[in-house]
Amino acid sequence: MAAVGSLSACTSAAGAGAANQQSSTLQDITRRGTLNVASCLTFPPFGSMDKHNKPQGFDVDVAGAMAKALGVKVNVVDTTSANRIPNLQTKKVDAVVCNFTATAERAKQVAFTDPYIVAGEVMLVKKSSGINGLKDVSGKTVAVTKGSTNGDAIKAGNPKAKVQEYDTSAAAVLAVKQGQADAMVEDSNFLNFQAKSDPSLKVTKDSVVPLEYNSIGVPAGDPAWLQWVNTWLREFNTSGQAEAVYKKWFGVHRVYPLNPSY
Repeated sequence: MAAVGSLSACTSAAGAGAANQQSSTLQDITRRGTLNVASCLTFPPFGSMDKHNKPQGFDVDVAGAMAKALGVKVNVVDTTSANRIPNLQTKKVDAVVCNFTATAERAKQVAFTDPYIVAGEVMLVKKSSGINGLKDVSGKTVAVTKGSTNGDAIKAGNPKAKVQEYDTSAAAVLAVKQGQADAMVEDSNFLNFQAKSDPSLKVTKDSVVPLEYNSIGVPAGDPAWLQWVNTWLREFNTSGQAEAVYKKWFGVHRVYPLNPSY
């Protein structure tokens, strides 16, 4: 009888464990009918607010397409680069779609999907600055956003440069425009859009780092949710939907392929 009781207890515990493993963000989203996504809304054309104070942009459209595939509504939560990981760890959001570069260090804390957009990291400068690459920023101030990998890239590429952190990419762009910084480093897609909007600015051709593969961030330890997002991403890209959204916001076809080339 004791053996049977012990077996029964073990079976119950195993069943409870299996039930917990089966609980997923995917089920939570379906149950509540809303997909909560963090996007950077001071990062046009990836994310911004329209004249009606509603989120818009490339990343916002990606989040909306994901919600449509799930058959739920989307709730876009504004975030900053520094808050992307905390938002996932505290379960404030189900996913982060905000120019999120997948790195081994970040993957210790959150999980990353396959890439959904690729970019080089370049510098935005004034046309009159004389800056054409990393070698030209010795003794000069380079603006980066908090929580990004760009500060480390600048220090590694030119230790003589002065790195200044800003809360948002918009603030870093403004620092260059106002002369508080000599350059800023950011995603090439974003900076090309900025230079196109202001004829006094230009984007350097030399990439500060190799190509960066940006992914959708999801909570760690939830393989069911990660698998669903990856499967949806494959459909989103192969169907042509992703290309259409990219051209809508950037006006051109994708510059870099999504598949890494080693």
